[in-house]
Amino acid sequence: KIMDMAIAAGAPLVSLNDGAGARIQEGVTALAGYGGIFRRNTAASGVIPQISVMLGPCAGGAAYSPALTDFVFMVRETSQMFITGPDVVKAVTGEEITQNGLGGADVHAETSGVCHFAYDDEETCLEEVRYLLSLLPGNNRENPPRTECSDPADRRCEALADLVPEDGNRPYDMTKVIEEIVDDGEYLEVHQRWARNIICALARLDGQVVGIIANQPQTLAGVLDIEASEKAARFVQMCDAFSIPLVTLLDVPGFLPGVGQEHGGIIRRGAKLLYAYCNATVPRISLILRKAYGGAYIVMDSQSIGA
Repeated sequence: KIMDMAIAAGAPLVSLNDGAGARIQEGVTALAGYGGIFRRNTAASGVIPQISVMLGPCAGGAAYSPALTDFVFMVRETSQMFITGPDVVKAVTGEEITQNGLGGADVHAETSGVCHFAYDDEETCLEEVRYLLSLLPGNNRENPPRTECSDPADRRCEALADLVPEDGNRPYDMTKVIEEIVDDGEYLEVHQRWARNIICALARLDGQVVGIIANQPQTLAGVLDIEASEKAARFVQMCDAFSIPLVTLLDVPGFLPGVGQEHGGIIRRGAKLLYAYCNATVPRISLILRKAYGGAYIVMDSQSIGA
C-alpha cells in the first residue's frame, strides 16, 4: 500500500530493511508477496527516487528488492545481504564463511557493487539518507531542489593549475578537482569504494544539483573497464530520470585491455554506458582535463553523441 501511495503521490520511497526472508511454512503465499513488491519497485523505477536502508539482515529473495532501487545504504557489522546464507553455502559447496564475509556492508560496497553507501553506525547512515534526499526531486516530473549559494559561480579556481600535471602519465586525485569546482567543495560520492577508477557524485553548481562523472587517474590510470562502465551507466540513467544535468570530467587513456575484460563482456558493458549517454535528455557538459583516447573518448559523452 505504501509503495502504491508513493507512486501515486510522486513522493520518494525510503525502505528500512531488517528481515531474515520468507517463512518456509508460508510457501507460495509469501513468495507472491515478494513478487508484488518487486513489481512495484520496477513500476516506480525512474518515476520516484527509491532508497533502501539496510538496518539488519536481508536474506533470500527479499534481497532483490533493494537491488531494484536507486540507492542502497548499509551499516557495517549490522547489515548483511545474500541470497543463500553461510549454512547453505557450506552444505552445497563446502565453503566456510561468516555472514559479514558473505554479504556484509564492506563486501557489497567494494566487491559486488550492490551497496552505494556504507557507514559505521545507523545514526550516520540515516543522516546521509536525509542529505541524499535533499539533492533529489520528489519525482521525475519535478526538478531537483535548488538552494541559495554563497559560493560565487564565477569564482576563479587557481588551484586547478597545480592539481592537474602537464605530464599525461602522472597520476593525480580527481576528487581534489571536483572539490575545487563544486559549491563549497561539497559533494556526495556514489559507489565510492567500488570501481574506483571512475567517480560518480552528486553536487551543486551555483545551487543547482548536478551529476558528476569523472575518471580517477589515481586508480588504474582512470581507464574504463567492466565495472566502471556499469557503475557510470547506471548513474547516468538515474540522473537522466530525475532531471539532473550531467558534468563529465575526462582524463581517460582508453578501455582496459586484456583477455579477462574481453571475455567478461567489456563490449556489452561499454555499450551500456554509451547507450545511457546517448539516451540522456538532460543538459550535458563534457570537459577534457588532459587526455581522452580511442573508444573511451566517444563513449564518455563526446560531442558526437550529444554533449
